[in-house]
Amino acid sequence: MLSLNISSYTKPSGYQLSELAKPELSDPKDVIIKVHAASINPIDVKKADGMLKLALKDSFPYKIGYDCAGVVTEVGSDVTRFQVGAEVYTRLPEDSRGSCSEFVRCPEEQIAPKPPSLSFEDAASVPLAAMTALQALRKYKGDLAGKTVFVPAGLSGTGLFACQLAKNVFHAGKVITTVSTSKMEKVNKLLGEGTVDEIIDYTKSNPRDVIKPGSVDFLFDTVGSAMEYLCLMKPQSGCILSVATMPSGNQLQESSMMDLPDKPSIPIAFRLGLNAFDCVRKLRARRYGVEYSYMFLKSSGQDLDELTRYIEEHKLRTVVGHTVELFDLEAVRSACQIVYGGKGGIGKVVVKVANS
Repeated sequence: MLSLNISSYTKPSGYQLSELAKPELSDPKDVIIKVHAASINPIDVKKADGMLKLALKDSFPYKIGYDCAGVVTEVGSDVTRFQVGAEVYTRLPEDSRGSCSEFVRCPEEQIAPKPPSLSFEDAASVPLAAMTALQALRKYKGDLAGKTVFVPAGLSGTGLFACQLAKNVFHAGKVITTVSTSKMEKVNKLLGEGTVDEIIDYTKSNPRDVIKPGSVDFLFDTVGSAMEYLCLMKPQSGCILSVATMPSGNQLQESSMMDLPDKPSIPIAFRLGLNAFDCVRKLRARRYGVEYSYMFLKSSGQDLDELTRYIEEHKLRTVVGHTVELFDLEAVRSACQIVYGGKGGIGKVVVKVANS
């Protein structure tokens, strides 16, 4: 099968298309999916560039991508929820990574029926980013209804889902976000009128100068700015959840990133170093009376079912900024570079793998 991959750690300019072996059923609960579309997330391109190479030795060729939508072509003997021909979407586990391929293998429990109202391309843009946002907002200790939620980069892949979920599902009283000048007028159009209550042009104003100090109940840090905004958090009850700083070494060791057949172990020095940095961030936050934590996504078919319900109830919409064909390698490289650079893109980058 054709697959987007790398032969050594590299930026998107080094991505290649190769014929690799088609995955096979290896467990009675496994499902084989013919991929129609995949999406690219920051973790895809950063990990392919060796972001975790000090902690985890990847094997090559390294297949790229976690998110996909497609059609079931084979099911294991113990699979009960899906039949051949079912339209599904998923965020693949680490040992099945490679959504930018013609076929993928995935455990049944991490798959859900594709939202009926979405195309394969739109559905592929949802899993990792939307599940991350959903699980992050659940981390707030208490009810977010009526509270103030700050989500920097509201038109980023994860930010766009977090803003909508905060307002439409968790019923936040005020949602604040940041975007660049050219995106200011697009927020309401793309996310829905009234979803975001305050939009800050970060190229012209520092959010610390605009948002009232001590007024934010929950900060979902999607850009690595958690420590910069401590002064904005409500003392004693404020909560910061980050997916863009760094995890502790213990978190990384226990995360899905390490869920591989060879059961890799993080080198002790690297693990202790990550633990130390995480401890410093927690202590800095504590000085402000704020709880800080880093979060890894836990992929779940049940969470995808919940997101499907929100999509069909028109509480959640996706935004696809770029769509490219897998067979157009230069276009794929360029689109992935947008994600890698982290600037200028809107919404998700989607790769069409098969004709929908």
